[in-house]
Amino acid sequence: MKRVVITGLGAITPIGNSVEEFAEGLRNGRSGSDYITHFDASKFKTTFACEVKNFDGDEIFGRKEARKMDLFSQYGVVAARQAIEDSGLDFTTEDVNRIGVVWGSGIGGLRSLEEQIEINSDYEKNPRYNPFMIPKMIADIVPGQISIEYGLRGINYGTISACASSSHAIINALDNIRIGRADVIVTGGSEAAVTRAGIGGFSGMKALSSRNDDPATASRPFDKDRDGFVLGEGGGALILEEYEHAVNRGARIYAEVLGGAMTADAYHITAPHPDGLGAANVMTYALEDARVSHDAIDYINVHGTSTPLGDVAEIKAIEKVFGEKAYEVHISSTKSMTGHLLGASGAVESIACLVAMDQGFIPPTINHFTDDPEIDDRLKLTFNDPVEAEVNYALCNTFGFGGHNTSLVLKKVTA
Repeated sequence: MKRVVITGLGAITPIGNSVEEFAEGLRNGRSGSDYITHFDASKFKTTFACEVKNFDGDEIFGRKEARKMDLFSQYGVVAARQAIEDSGLDFTTEDVNRIGVVWGSGIGGLRSLEEQIEINSDYEKNPRYNPFMIPKMIADIVPGQISIEYGLRGINYGTISACASSSHAIINALDNIRIGRADVIVTGGSEAAVTRAGIGGFSGMKALSSRNDDPATASRPFDKDRDGFVLGEGGGALILEEYEHAVNRGARIYAEVLGGAMTADAYHITAPHPDGLGAANVMTYALEDARVSHDAIDYINVHGTSTPLGDVAEIKAIEKVFGEKAYEVHISSTKSMTGHLLGASGAVESIACLVAMDQGFIPPTINHFTDDPEIDDRLKLTFNDPVEAEVNYALCNTFGFGGHNTSLVLKKVTA
């Protein structure tokens, strides 16, 4: 199989609208959670979220074009633009038939769907649906938009698996390059579900934190008093490239994608398996696919959403797979800072792993106040402050409603 490397990155997140800003936010343990500004949330049980700040689609795309795109598409296209620029790829000298886009989103254009339902609430009187409603709403539109903007005629599709969507996209991109279907794939994911329906829906199923008195500390992975996740939004993009192709054009290589795996819990539509069986399987298979021993892993960026059940189940899985090594490897949940970006999580958290490799530090799990007796205190969960450490191998876990599990193995590449 062909080797696959990462040569470009882009990020629009609640703690920074570039990879540089995102990295600075990670190092400083910045919380992206605050009271919702996208709409009046005062009547909801949860009134806060991790919104993207200082992002103006009208300014970036022009008002006419921005009105044709849902916010999740805007985040995705901007992140992809950053990654493509970062990669140094010149598509005028490339075979664009060998360059593709594989993109993940768990929900897609929820804001656009919600707007049209509200506009047409009195359907019998005068239905007026926007002609761009469908292309704004469908979750697979971002790879199409990216391909159109850059004239990329290779593999092109979307992956939809709830919060595992962008990790599935990355693994699909990896496999397509491995077997020779493409030389380069723009991959990642985006989400913009901080809407009335998004907050109302997740709140209704009691998945969200309701710590309205202190939003900045509401995302508390592994803390005894965690009470649910904080909804986030944004996008992350990675350029995956066949190794020889990258070397031949003199590209900067961030890391090699050694392997990945996908499993199912086959247990419940929203709750994880209590013993983390699917999570343990996916980490085991990812390490096998990467041909790497668990002893090699320096850092695990966990799914770690700050839910009572999910955090414990993932820790059980890590202990099962890693044994005594579980107490030596660095572990952290960057969702403590970004909130839960749903379908964009895997992409953004993979970038967090690459930042850790590049800058030599473990991003913290912020907002830890009280130890959970169900979680072994020997684990190196990097509470509250970053830790300087060399990261050569990282594992990135992402799980989704429906029992979807993904895990990626990344290796630092040095010149």
